[in-house]
Amino acid sequence: MPISSVTMLDDRTTAETTWPTAYPQGYAVVDVETTGLARDDRIVSAAVYRLDAQGNVEDHWYTLVNPQRDPGPVWIHGLTSDVLAGAPLFKDIAEEFAGRLADRVLVAHNAIFDWQMIAREYARAETTAPVRQRLCTIALSKELNLPLPNHKLESLAAHFGVVQQRAHHALDDARVLAEAFRPSLHAAAQGGVRLPLLECRPLTEWSDSAATPRVGHQASYRGGSWRPSRKRPPCPHPNPGRFEDGKPLKQGMRIAFSGDTSVERELLEDRAVEAGLHVATSVSRLTSLLVTNDPDSATSKTVKAKSFGTPVVDEAAFTQLLRDVAPAGD
Repeated sequence: MPISSVTMLDDRTTAETTWPTAYPQGYAVVDVETTGLARDDRIVSAAVYRLDAQGNVEDHWYTLVNPQRDPGPVWIHGLTSDVLAGAPLFKDIAEEFAGRLADRVLVAHNAIFDWQMIAREYARAETTAPVRQRLCTIALSKELNLPLPNHKLESLAAHFGVVQQRAHHALDDARVLAEAFRPSLHAAAQGGVRLPLLECRPLTEWSDSAATPRVGHQASYRGGSWRPSRKRPPCPHPNPGRFEDGKPLKQGMRIAFSGDTSVERELLEDRAVEAGLHVATSVSRLTSLLVTNDPDSATSKTVKAKSFGTPVVDEAAFTQLLRDVAPAGD
């Protein structure tokens, strides 16, 4: 059944755009910087660009957030403990943040990550984020078949001629995404593409920083200039075999990565190591799982994975699996 639509004039391109009436009436383009990737990690900064139904910017907002713990990968987001010491707590900005999200579709690059971090912060604040749907710009770029070399924000920005000034600064990342989302939205409207909207359900599963790391949880990063070591110790657990769909990851599984990721690759690898997994640099018959956002690419790892029958998941699914890694021997 075709999408009903109305015809409107794009004031920037002076070209007629057939606008589906089923499209949302407003968007909140969001970026958050965090202390890490786990359930006990916290937001350290957040930015929102509010857009109207056609993707035009209405206003923007940015805030630092005191995470009440070490800031994590300072080398990525640049926010030290000293900088964050005087910032408001999340509970202090929760109401204003909510006002900027209300009645809008949350738009983010790898949106499941941003949504989960936001939802957990609201759960800690004993309230709920007013978000009912989210849209991932990675998924949208796939729907549009954009000729991107990878799924990084910088590649999406370059495709639309958007200049990034401060990568991993929440406000600039949100600006870049907003500027790249508008032409993506118009391309979808012109092509009659249904937007890849997903439901946002409030989360109640969260934790505060643990005194000792638990299985499947990321340890806190210590120090104001933490950076992961490229030489990691060998995995102490035997390889339990291949990952099976519907079952959890197990300590000792050999995990290989291929292609670009929206979250820093080293953070994903460190998280895997801390959960008791073995990060492999190549794919063999012993590889338990390949993580890639481009399963159809012809890289040596994806080609080998297909020939060996190695299971493959994307970055978002892997991030979910890392939440609960089964102990060795289970």
